[in-house]
Amino acid sequence: MRIDGRTEVIAHLGYPTHTFKSPMIYNPWFEREGINALVVPMACKAEDFAGVLPQVFRLENVRGALITMPHKVSVLQLLDDVTPAVKVAGACNAVKRADDGRLVGDQFDGEGFVRGVRRKGFEVRGARALVVGCGGVGSAIAAALAGAGAGSLVLFDVNAGAAEALAARLRENYPKVEVAAGGNDPSGFGLVVNATPLGMYDGDPLPVDVSRLAPGTFVGEVVMKDELTAFLRAAQDKGCRVQVGTDMLFEMIPAYLEFFGLPAATPEALRATARLEY
Repeated sequence: MRIDGRTEVIAHLGYPTHTFKSPMIYNPWFEREGINALVVPMACKAEDFAGVLPQVFRLENVRGALITMPHKVSVLQLLDDVTPAVKVAGACNAVKRADDGRLVGDQFDGEGFVRGVRRKGFEVRGARALVVGCGGVGSAIAAALAGAGAGSLVLFDVNAGAAEALAARLRENYPKVEVAAGGNDPSGFGLVVNATPLGMYDGDPLPVDVSRLAPGTFVGEVVMKDELTAFLRAAQDKGCRVQVGTDMLFEMIPAYLEFFGLPAATPEALRATARLEY
């Protein structure tokens, strides 16, 4: 990859960085297409983030920033403007500097997830969905499902207040969708989403009782440590269709590229050039 004085940088801010997959997708694509840009992992702990983000954008060759755990929610207080998707999700995963210097945030987790399940043939409109985990990514997915016409959503989080707060935001913005904060029993749902970090480490408990999954349920995952997490393997054993965590990533990257003003790509082209390791 060519790196010179004209190289533009997309900072990838989060912690820990050993789970990051984006550099292994964006950078091979940039290299193949001759785009003089680079995604750089930047390990930033939560207590340092408020001081780091404004300084990153003082660098003139920074095109933007990818924001990941644990900063997707806390970044909101550092931004000058956000999109409606961010307001509903309560989280942001992309930041760019506007021409006037303002920092603008957007949210693509939910869009990527919904595009992925649709491409696999799952009909979101009218569906009954369970979203387990109401942090940044779970909130984004719930918002995108509501925006795509889901019939009803049940939200679960170990922090019951987080689920209630998300439910309130969804009711305000999507009054036609039935929304409730409840338990994590997956029976009776057409779509079950693990939007927690469970599965990132060996020995993590499963996010739901898989024995209660029906074979016709579509199961989605956000954890990207392994292509098939223990949760997805168990769901497949029950006869469920699944979406792996990296599918959401590949589906959202074209939207990111447009947001940063870079040439677009298809998910298939990105997968063909990616150099993922597990």
